[in-house]
Amino acid sequence: MKKYLFLALGMILALASCTTKPTKTVDNLKAAIKGELTATAKYAAFAQKATEEKHDAVAKLFEAASKAESIHAANHTKVLEGLGEKMDEVKPEFEVKTTAENLKAAIEGETYEDTQMYPKFIEEAKKENVDKAVKSFTWARDTEKKHADFYKKALAALEGDTENTLPIAYLVCPVCGNTYDAAAVDAKCAFCGTPKEKFEKI
Repeated sequence: MKKYLFLALGMILALASCTTKPTKTVDNLKAAIKGELTATAKYAAFAQKATEEKHDAVAKLFEAASKAESIHAANHTKVLEGLGEKMDEVKPEFEVKTTAENLKAAIEGETYEDTQMYPKFIEEAKKENVDKAVKSFTWARDTEKKHADFYKKALAALEGDTENTLPIAYLVCPVCGNTYDAAAVDAKCAFCGTPKEKFEKI
């Protein structure tokens, strides 16, 4: 009798472990969604400020990044809802300064996401076996790295009075948010394989 009880208990515990919610990944998805939605609004505002200050090339970059961040937020939200969770309302909070200061803030934010936030989220999603979160987080991390590089070049151009060397248009992958200088585009997205014909021009 005891043998059967132990077997039944083992099956119950095994079933419970299979249905356990990936709590860390759920929390991380919510944090990432908040961050991406905030970035979407912030970069749109930064683009407007850049336009006001006659930095049109920088404005285009911020517009492209804003679009990419909205795609990341949508991807994360889809994964979260697939886990049976809902996202709380997000009220973006940020400060708009000069375009140079905005670029510095953007570099800091993107570098943090690329080197600290997303690597941690990816590691925890792998431990909790949430493959879709791993993919969504990875796409976002890889894109943020590119954004940081774009912002660094833009800041250097701004400080060196060489804005005429910056890209004048960008292409954004609608699936993963990967962002390209429109003058240097892969035939397929390097992150998700989406054909360039489907990219959105900014």
